[in-house]
Amino acid sequence: MLGLLISDKEKMELEYLLKREMDEILTDFQDERIDHIIKRAMNEKFNLLFSLLKRVSTEEECLVYMKEKTKLSKLNQ
Repeated sequence: MLGLLISDKEKMELEYLLKREMDEILTDFQDERIDHIIKRAMNEKFNLLFSLLKRVSTEEECLVYMKEKTKLSKLNQ
């Protein structure tokens, strides 16, 4: 386990980067040209980013991506 001390500005930047990357994954996930195996890897990355987002964001902000995460898992099956 690691601890991390960051300022509020750094926290906001981390949230922004996580959300931007997650939005990009969600956009790419809708692309039919991407292979199923790649989409599975994208889903794993999304889950990892979501777990990081839960640590730095509010519950309301996480709910937006939690709904999308549920859609992803249904599409991935």
